[in-house]
Amino acid sequence: MTMKPKLLLIEDDATFRERLAKAMSRRGYEVRTAAGVEEGLGTAKAFHPTHALVDLRMPGPNGLTAVQELKRLDENTRVVVLTGYGSIATAVEALRLGADDYLTKPADGDQIDRALRGEDRHDTEHQKAQVSPTLEQVEWEHVQRILSECNQNISQAARVLGIDRRSLQRKLQKYPPR
Repeated sequence: MTMKPKLLLIEDDATFRERLAKAMSRRGYEVRTAAGVEEGLGTAKAFHPTHALVDLRMPGPNGLTAVQELKRLDENTRVVVLTGYGSIATAVEALRLGADDYLTKPADGDQIDRALRGEDRHDTEHQKAQVSPTLEQVEWEHVQRILSECNQNISQAARVLGIDRRSLQRKLQKYPPR
């Protein structure tokens, strides 16, 4: 008898969290959920997950904190970051902190399952990544990189970028261009 992989799902959106938990259960995972990083880390200590799926942006500590702490608890836990606010800067930071993969929303259950299992993505995904980015995508990446370098300090990042702080806040409220 083989053991089911144990998945910890840390996501603040309750509806999305429950739908994703059901989808991953159907794919053979034993799933536990948490609405935030602190709750997730408490669950991880008792549950000992083999896999974790972590949202990047949440109230309180963010997903990068979860990545670091989950790897500290068990370096063999396969951690995948899932975010609607993807950028090269946050992807690099997540991987540097120990994440095994990084996906942007919307991602379907099969894509998430492949990332959790460490399987190669389809060639079409690699082909999409090779397409030249739009000007809006380049701007988004640049803003995210500067924000990361300024330790998420919006006022400091706005000064570095030479724009008004409120303008930067409006840019950050938008989803990244596709």
